[in-house]
Amino acid sequence: MRTSSFLFLILIFSSLGWLSIQFSAQEIIDKAIKKSGGSKYDNAIIHFTFRGKRYRSKRDEGIYQLERFVDGPDGVVHDIVSNSGLERTIENCFVQVADSLITRISDGVNSVHYFANLPYGLNAPAVNKELIGEREVKGNRYYKIKVTFDQEAGGTDFDDEFLYWVHKEDFTVDYLAYKYSVNGGGIRFREAYNPRVVNGIRFIDYKNYKTDNLKTPLKDLDVLFEKKKLKLLSKIELEDIYVYVERDCC
Repeated sequence: MRTSSFLFLILIFSSLGWLSIQFSAQEIIDKAIKKSGGSKYDNAIIHFTFRGKRYRSKRDEGIYQLERFVDGPDGVVHDIVSNSGLERTIENCFVQVADSLITRISDGVNSVHYFANLPYGLNAPAVNKELIGEREVKGNRYYKIKVTFDQEAGGTDFDDEFLYWVHKEDFTVDYLAYKYSVNGGGIRFREAYNPRVVNGIRFIDYKNYKTDNLKTPLKDLDVLFEKKKLKLLSKIELEDIYVYVERDCC
């Protein structure tokens, strides 16, 4: 009789969340990456089109190439960002990139690949992760993970701040927000939609919102979103996705 009563109390407490398992920020991100493709990212060749430009990435256990193809007046401009830095060709002929443009071009290529492959990349050595709370958004419960970057190896935008809403049961990244300082600064909030899995890797599109109040804390954007106080700025849509995984190590 006592055993039955004890089991009944456990079920009650569990339903109330009193005995729910607590994860660290690192564990939550690890689960989110695994949910989205895990080790497949490490050995994948990924093609997609974004806003009329073609992109390709190739990774092989830490060796990477992030590429962009743009049709220009002189032919196809092909930018490659790799472990060795930036290279540019026009119609397969190498061209010298002015020092003043290297960072701008590299950041432009990196940024598109970064968002297209989220949450992969959040375990990079320069990434700092912190679980700052939980929140219900549109009836679903989320972990809120704050992400900052070390100055060393954190890129030119190391002072940017990100926040990720990770579904507590599915471990999908359904919302994200970030604050940046370049070009006068800004704040963005993105709502994920149109999830699909291509050869084991999960891709999503985003509805991209903004607020003009640059003093707004990122942690408050979910409340503003549900109150419809954010302005829809654009849609981030990936097209013509192709994935080839050379080998799946795990």
